[in-house]
Amino acid sequence: METALGNSPNNFNHPNPMNSVTSNSTSAARAKLNQQRRISTVVSLITAILMLVLIGLILAIILFHIEKDETPAIVSYSAPADEIEEVKKPTHKTEVSRKPSAPSASMSRVIASTTSSPVAVPVPEFEVPDASVDFGNGEDFGDGWSTGDSFGSGGGGTTFFGQKVSAERIAYVIDFSASMKGQNRQGLMRDELCESLDKMNPGLDLGMIFFAGPAWVAGDTVKGGVVTSGRKEYKWARNGNGHSKWEHDGKKQPVPWEEMTPLKIKKLKKIVQETKLIGGTVWDNPLNMALDMDPPPQMIYFMTDGAAQGSDIWAKEVAKRAKEMGVTVNCVAMMVPKAIKDLKHLAFETGGQMTIVTEGGKREQIEK
Repeated sequence: METALGNSPNNFNHPNPMNSVTSNSTSAARAKLNQQRRISTVVSLITAILMLVLIGLILAIILFHIEKDETPAIVSYSAPADEIEEVKKPTHKTEVSRKPSAPSASMSRVIASTTSSPVAVPVPEFEVPDASVDFGNGEDFGDGWSTGDSFGSGGGGTTFFGQKVSAERIAYVIDFSASMKGQNRQGLMRDELCESLDKMNPGLDLGMIFFAGPAWVAGDTVKGGVVTSGRKEYKWARNGNGHSKWEHDGKKQPVPWEEMTPLKIKKLKKIVQETKLIGGTVWDNPLNMALDMDPPPQMIYFMTDGAAQGSDIWAKEVAKRAKEMGVTVNCVAMMVPKAIKDLKHLAFETGGQMTIVTEGGKREQIEK
């Protein structure tokens, strides 16, 4: 019975060898599995770390290339400025002597005295010889007049009917009255005036006045007694009968200075050739317009073909005013002997030259 139930002493005291093998195999398997898990975990961690490092390097490279350059701020420090002691400079006054109005103008002898002493010191007189003129030669304007870029110490000049001048400011007062039609006077006048303009150096200041009954600036339009200059009008009126009674009717027209350039000379020549003659002969008004210029001219070229009622009075009045202002007036009488006396007075009183143009364009210089 005991043997049948397996309760014999041998059954309880000796373990089953199969159970022992199974138990050992299970433990070994678990140990190996755990080891594999540990290895896998370590490998995964290492792989993850390497991936992170790689990603970090890639990001660093990208950021390095796209990073914007920042301009560093420049900070400067300046020490407080030292006080500058103000130094008072002495005032120097420079006196500039005015150039003579023209070399042909006569100089007055002056006795100057700076004290109450009865002894006076005379100012020395310097004589400037007048330029020579060839008489009777209609084609000669004075050879050797210009050999360079200037006209002498005055810086400019020209000739007109053989009268040579050297000046920086020249005004022309030219007769455009209807009587200039006779004996081709206007042709001689226009050609000579254009020739005079051609001989000017650029930079010379010029004023040009035409006259008949009214007087006007070259280039203006004249209709009746109204002179139109741009948008402005200047009126003239006749007080009484005759051409010699023309006077200003209202505001006087100012005469501007024009600095000569090749373009302006060309324009003026066109005006000289195209301006029409009108009635009347009154020449004190245009001469006074020239003297009213600011600054006044150093030299005036005055040409007319006739004497007018009251011209003897005009000559004395204009000569007196021009002489006081230091303005020289050169006169040209165009084929009219009656005008010679008054023009001689005007020219010689101001230290100017006097020329008569006879028929055919020949010229004769009148000596004082």
